Amino acid sequence: MTSSELDRLVNATLVASYQTIEAPEWLLRLVEQGLGSVLLSSWNIDSPSQLAATTARLRTLSPNLLVSIDEEGGDVTRLDHAAGSPYPGAAALGAIDDPELTEAVHRAMGADLAEVGVNFDFAPSVDVNSAAENPVIGTRSFGADPELVARHGVAAVRGLQSAGIAACVKHFPGHGAAVNDSHHLVPVLDLPLDLLTERDLLPFRAALEAEVQAVMSAHVVIPALTGSVPATMSRAAMHDLLRGELGFTGVAVTDAVDMGAIAGTVGIAEGAIRALAAGVDLICIGPSKGADVVLPVQAAIVAAVREGRLPESRLVEAGERIAALASWIRRAPRAALDGEVGLVAARRAVRLDGDRPSLVRPLVVRLEQDFNLAVSPGMPWGLVTALQARQPAVEELAVSGYDGGIGPLLEAAAGRTLIVVARDAHRYPWQQKLVSELATHRPDAVLVEMGLPLWRPDGIATYVATYGVGQSNAAAAVELLTGG
Repeated sequence: MTSSELDRLVNATLVASYQTIEAPEWLLRLVEQGLGSVLLSSWNIDSPSQLAATTARLRTLSPNLLVSIDEEGGDVTRLDHAAGSPYPGAAALGAIDDPELTEAVHRAMGADLAEVGVNFDFAPSVDVNSAAENPVIGTRSFGADPELVARHGVAAVRGLQSAGIAACVKHFPGHGAAVNDSHHLVPVLDLPLDLLTERDLLPFRAALEAEVQAVMSAHVVIPALTGSVPATMSRAAMHDLLRGELGFTGVAVTDAVDMGAIAGTVGIAEGAIRALAAGVDLICIGPSKGADVVLPVQAAIVAAVREGRLPESRLVEAGERIAALASWIRRAPRAALDGEVGLVAARRAVRLDGDRPSLVRPLVVRLEQDFNLAVSPGMPWGLVTALQARQPAVEELAVSGYDGGIGPLLEAAAGRTLIVVARDAHRYPWQQKLVSELATHRPDAVLVEMGLPLWRPDGIATYVATYGVGQSNAAAAVELLTGG
């Protein structure tokens, strides 16, 4: 095999990204040289028309290019990073538990993606969120019940793929039991195989039966299955289980190999080589990395083949699966745009416990915390934008910690409706202390939980759960609080 032929084989296994609005020259050259996929992020998106022009240009260089994105709705959006997603995410849809609605939401999301030239969505997450303190899945999961996750995972796959978008279920064989974040650390899930099979694998089995086109690996160690290595680099997980036992013949893609669980242990290039050897077809290099990482990874894989560490046949097999996925996309149907279903769904998801308040110059206290890296940097969240359209006198205070000094907040809220907005307050003791203290002085306060509604204080008058921080979630909450 010539050097150029091997280069193209290796290029086909790479998912590369970039950090500018316009695609840089190094990426364009790589696309011409057979790059498997371009991963789009918020850094690459200024407007729908700009994005459509970008993807059209990429496709003129490589008609079979997989143009991929992380578009889950709710907390995870790239298309709508500047304003928040118009679609509620998985937790909201699971709370409604109407699979037909879940399918409709994902069909509309898929139509939006197809409109701008995207054809491969790294969604849905079919992780069973069995650990309430999970810092990276949470509202990205349909819930903690495997059967519920399975039926909505199938509905999401059908919705996306009915719009011509190849769906990719994640994070195989399950990230829901993790209590730390694989963006930074290696989660170790000490699960017996029977529990993994009965709980975590059930939604993946259902998605495979629904003919999902792709599966994304998890950077989690499950000693009973993977020994001491993350599933991404485990042949027992990515070949023996996924291919052998479950019979999956589609494309397997890694979660981003620049995440801490891989980059911080064996390194990005070595992780890519080991993942390919384990049976993965596409190596995802995340949007925080550019040519200085992508090109050395490509060279390292070429060297591994030359040295006999990675069989050439493994790359040929991966290339065949990737080509089959591109062929499926060319034959796939399209769906009509639907600008209404997102808000319809968010309205059905939002919950009100207590009396609807009469709003008087509302003061919104937003409890800040760091989002995980799956969320687009700087994505706005909270209620103030939606409230200002109905209550011009609304003001917002952002609070990032609590040292017991509650006086200034009470003073600022005097004579006003006090609305506290939290996201996953169950995971932050300081938020619980602050809200509980506020409730003792202001039992008429409103608590709006925009994450998982797993904690509320005693004595608070009104509690609202949105199950996500998307634009549609906020709009539905404000409609509820204002009476329409």
